Amino acid sequence: MIAKIFSIQRNSLVDGPGIRTTVFFKGCNLKCKWCHNPESQKSEKEILFYKNKCIGCGRCKDSNAEDGSFICYSGAKEICGKEYTIDELMTEIMKDKVFYDTSEGGVTFSGGECMLQIDFLREILKKCNAAGIHTAIDTAGNIPWEHFKTVLPYTDLFLYDIKAYSESLHIEGTGVSNKAIPDNLKRLSDDYAGDVIIRIPIIPNYNASIEEIKKIASFLHNIKYKSIELLPYHQMSDHKYEALNMQFTNYPLPNKETIETYKKILTKT
Repeated sequence: MIAKIFSIQRNSLVDGPGIRTTVFFKGCNLKCKWCHNPESQKSEKEILFYKNKCIGCGRCKDSNAEDGSFICYSGAKEICGKEYTIDELMTEIMKDKVFYDTSEGGVTFSGGECMLQIDFLREILKKCNAAGIHTAIDTAGNIPWEHFKTVLPYTDLFLYDIKAYSESLHIEGTGVSNKAIPDNLKRLSDDYAGDVIIRIPIIPNYNASIEEIKKIASFLHNIKYKSIELLPYHQMSDHKYEALNMQFTNYPLPNKETIETYKKILTKT
């Protein structure tokens, strides 16, 4: 059994409690226009080409993205995507166990959408449980509820993304309907004993409006969750789109006053 992974980020402090290792699975069934990890969207290996780093040596002609060989002295080209077995990934995870133990941290499985590779995800979660490692899943929730059910016993925390509550707005921004997303979150609220953190990206000229935030707040009123995290849009990933030769939309940056206003609306009373 293998999984397609595009990054393993160590010493993360933003994807759950304590010091964490975040494992990014490749492949996603949403195509968010503001996606900060565009290299996560396709499941197959890709080559990123940073033109400004190229020195014109020509050695990249000897490279092969399919078999994993690559020659680029300047770092202008890099392969995104690597296959891991359960044991190989567990070896990487265990390298940081001392940090999990001393900080009450653990491992977060993200993406892309990690739950698209559900069989592998379930087995690696079991391994982490057996090793006493706290586990978290970062998901957009656009997957069958059966996928959730198969990992609930082995997951300590869900980081659950809500891009928009209005279906038409969700389709506009991500390319797909969000019908399954609130339903799955409601089931998670009813059937899951662990923690849930709601994550909402704040994208000006998209979902960053009082009207839309109020709709999300109204829906969350009857949902059990630990906390809400607002994720302000940033423009630090534009270079990735250029390296992948992908089109991208630049949104304005949200200001602190707007974020504080949304926090107040979303705060439970």
